[in-house]
Amino acid sequence: MPYAIDLFCGAGGMSEGLLQAGFHIVYSSDINVDVEKTYVNRHKQLGLIHGKNTHFQRTDIRDLPSEEISEAINNLKIFKDKPKPTIDAIFGGPPCQGFSRAGRRDKDDPRNTLFKEYLRIINDIRPKFVVMENVEGFMDTRLDGFVGVTGTEYPFKSLVPDILHQEFLQIGYNTLQPQILDASDYGVPQRRKRVIFLAYLEGEEPPSYPTPITPNEDNKICVLDAIADLIVDETIKNQLNYINSDYQKNSQHGRTSHISGRSLKYDKKILNHDLSLHSNLVKERFSLFKQGESSSLVMRRIREDGINILKYPLLLENCINKLAGLYNEEEIIHNFSVGNINDEMMNALLTKKSNRFRLNEETTSPTMVTLPDDYLTPFENRIPTVREMARIQSFDDSFEFLGKRTTGGSRRKVEVPQYTQVGNAVPPLLAKAIGLEIKKALEKSKNRHYTLV
Repeated sequence: MPYAIDLFCGAGGMSEGLLQAGFHIVYSSDINVDVEKTYVNRHKQLGLIHGKNTHFQRTDIRDLPSEEISEAINNLKIFKDKPKPTIDAIFGGPPCQGFSRAGRRDKDDPRNTLFKEYLRIINDIRPKFVVMENVEGFMDTRLDGFVGVTGTEYPFKSLVPDILHQEFLQIGYNTLQPQILDASDYGVPQRRKRVIFLAYLEGEEPPSYPTPITPNEDNKICVLDAIADLIVDETIKNQLNYINSDYQKNSQHGRTSHISGRSLKYDKKILNHDLSLHSNLVKERFSLFKQGESSSLVMRRIREDGINILKYPLLLENCINKLAGLYNEEEIIHNFSVGNINDEMMNALLTKKSNRFRLNEETTSPTMVTLPDDYLTPFENRIPTVREMARIQSFDDSFEFLGKRTTGGSRRKVEVPQYTQVGNAVPPLLAKAIGLEIKKALEKSKNRHYTLV
C-alpha cells in the first residue's frame, strides 16, 4: 500500500478519496481546530489511529519544519524496528481565497505564497509524486517579487503556473501541464472545476490525468439522484415516488472502507441532517423560486410575467408594511400582477440578497460554496442541510462533520463550521480519480525499476 502525506487537509475530502484509491495516509496537517475534530474523528472511525498508523498535526505550515514530519512518520508504531518508510506521494491544496474568481482577488494576500511552503516540504521530503490542487483563478494569477525555495527571484507579474513549473524543475521534479478538471466528469453531482498540478521525481514514470467517467450530460449524476432520498417532507417524498439511485446506495453503503477492509455502511439516523428554522414568510419567499432559477432570473420573470401576490399572503402583508406611504394595497396587488415593479417593490418582495439559486433536480449542482443560504433544495422551501451538501460533494453518509453547524460575522475569520468544511473540501470522488492515476504511475515505476535490476 503506497504511503501518502496530505497537507492543508481540511476536513478530509482529499484524504477520503485517497483512501478509496488505496493509499495509506501516514501524515496530515491543517491549521484549524474545527477541521481537526472532523478529520481525526473520521480517521479513528476508519482505523487510522494517531501515533499508531497515522499522525495528524494542527499547525501553521509556515511553522512546520520538514524534520518534524519525517520524525512523526518514522515514530509511528507500525514502523517500529522497520526501515524508514518512503513517501510515495504528497497531496495538498494551499488555501485559495487569494486566487479565487468568486470574490475579490488580492495578489498581496499572504495566502498566495503558501504554495512556497508546500514546495519547501516537498523539496525536503522528496516524495515520488506530487499533487497540488487549487481554484481556476490560480491559472492566471500573477505575483510580484516572488522568491522561490532555492532563492530564485522572479520578475514582477510572473504567472503562478510558470513559477510553479520552474520551482519544481529546480528541485528535481518534472511537471505535467496543469489541467482544469470538472468534478462532474468523475461521478460527482456538481459542476466544480479545480486546477490540478502533477509533478514527479526525476526517474519516476510520468503520471496521467484521470479520464472522465461521466463526461456527457446524459450520464452525469444529477441532484435528484444525489439527494432525493433525503427529502424530509414525507408527502413530497411519496409524491415523487423515487427509487433510490446507485449513487444514493453507494453513499449509504459507504465507498471508504475501514483499514481492516470492512464496510462502513451507515444505516442509523442520518448524520448532519438538521434543518434550518425558516419562518413561514421566508418559506413563502423561497417558494417564488422555480428549479434552476437564480435571484436575478426570478426578478426578471416577475418583471416580465408578473405574479399573483394574493397567493402569497405573508409576502403581501410584508410588502404592504414596507411600502406604506408609497402604495396602497390595491396598487401593490395590481403592480405585481402586471410586472410594473420598481426596485423598492422588488426588495420588499425578495430582499436585497442577489445570489440565491434553486437547485435543479434534473442537472448537476453548481459549485457548492461555504454559504448554505446561497442555495435552495429543488423539492422543499428551505436551504440544504449539511448532509445534502456533503452528498453533492460525494462524501459517504458515515462521514460525520463536527463542530458548529454554521457561523457568521467576524467569527467566520477564525471558525470553520460544518457547512464551510463541506464547501471547502475536494470532492472525494475527484480525489479518488486522481489518486488512482498516481497509483498506476507508482506501479509502472516499480515494474520498470525491477526490470532494470
